[in-house]
Amino acid sequence: MQMKHLIIFALVGMVVLLGFNLISGHQRDKHREILVNNNSAESVTATDANTGENIASQPLGQQPKAILDDATTQIEQAQRAEQQRVAQVAKAQ
Repeated sequence: MQMKHLIIFALVGMVVLLGFNLISGHQRDKHREILVNNNSAESVTATDANTGENIASQPLGQQPKAILDDATTQIEQAQRAEQQRVAQVAKAQ
């Protein structure tokens, strides 16, 4: 293979990679915009029953359960929010 063929092949490869990067970046920006709009539109409801102050005011025997309940509630809220984001991304495509 001659040197000019290698140079042309390298230039074509770089152009293809640049195009792929631009398209991928544009898609990522669209997804990020959807997620930002989703986060600003949805309000995360925090329950006052499971705040740190209320956990500390409970008897020592109930504190570990209250901490687990608080963590479980937060995990469930995060999972619901993630499912909503996935649904919105799926709609956008």
